[in-house]
Amino acid sequence: MIRTRFCRGGPCSSAPRRSRSWNPLPLLRRRGEQVVGDRLRHLVPLALPTVWGAAAITWKLACPLARQEGMAMRIATSVVFFTVGTGLVVGLRQGLARELKRVRAIAQATQQVLLRPLPPRMDGLSVAAGQLSASRGAAVGGDLYEAVVTPHGVRLVIGDVRGHGLAAIGAVAAVLGAFREAAHDEPGLGGVLRRLDRALQRYVRDRATDDHPSPGAGDGDDAPAEEFVTVLLLDIRRNGDVLVLNCGHPWPYRLGQGAERLAAGDPLPPLGTFPLPGTLPVRRCPRLLPGEALFLHTDGAEEARDTAGRFFRLEDVLAESLRAHRRDPAALVRHVHEALLRHTGGRLSDDVALLVVRNDRDERPERADRARVPAQSAETGLRRTRPAPSRR
Repeated sequence: MIRTRFCRGGPCSSAPRRSRSWNPLPLLRRRGEQVVGDRLRHLVPLALPTVWGAAAITWKLACPLARQEGMAMRIATSVVFFTVGTGLVVGLRQGLARELKRVRAIAQATQQVLLRPLPPRMDGLSVAAGQLSASRGAAVGGDLYEAVVTPHGVRLVIGDVRGHGLAAIGAVAAVLGAFREAAHDEPGLGGVLRRLDRALQRYVRDRATDDHPSPGAGDGDDAPAEEFVTVLLLDIRRNGDVLVLNCGHPWPYRLGQGAERLAAGDPLPPLGTFPLPGTLPVRRCPRLLPGEALFLHTDGAEEARDTAGRFFRLEDVLAESLRAHRRDPAALVRHVHEALLRHTGGRLSDDVALLVVRNDRDERPERADRARVPAQSAETGLRRTRPAPSRR
């Protein structure tokens, strides 16, 4: 009995069909042509110096005039070789300049993704930020900042990774990536901070694994250096309430009639030094009134010194800016940056990050339900409020 298999669209033979296997040769050929083309483009700047060098060697070995004695021939030979050497130097310099320009373009694009520019307006708040890196030619370093609009309010983070410059970018990327996700997901700042701590721990473990691939190699004296991050988290609500959670970071300045330090208790240790406690002390600060601003900074601003060893007086510079009516966040950041560079002579010993947020919301009449009873939150340590029971 002959059995016929039926496939979609009609009968199909039981004989094995030829499968159209994927042929990688065209792809490999195109890849090879691309590599060869890249190498040839790199060799283009050396073409003219090579021709000049060949001409100089031919002149010296084959030309009878080059072997004659006399001052004129010596001068001519020297001119030929000097021209060849100059051509080689110029060709190499042009090639290196093009390669450096390409690398800088890639680095700037990467840095813009890591520390992306903040929008000037966020949910009724004016925002501006800026960074000065201690590494020459780098736009980012060991400092981080971010501001996002979430259903829980406008949330901000500013931090300082151990060390400075390009070596700290890995930890910066880990913390910023965790904050951009957790700020939208977590209802409280305590949950956001725990997500940042877990992200930093994963980064440290992965880096230790990369540095010491053998089991147990990173447990002894060869273990990577301790990695920690100072973090300041803020949550600015629609009514101007400010919630703060601080892990070893400098407290911000409140800019109103003057510049005053906004301190709300003792901060926690920096992330990565000790495990987080069960109850996180989220603090409620005085309400940010319309027209007032918060000035967030890293310790590189207050610890910057001049040639005589004198510290940068940040509070005086902020007070001077307020007296000069520089209340725009972007203008304030530029003024502090210029004052820092003048004070240090352009030689920073640490990265500096600044973040300014000003309340531009219209003041609205308060609701009548202000009578509230405080209640302690066991999870975050924040004194929350609930409406008082009505009397009947």
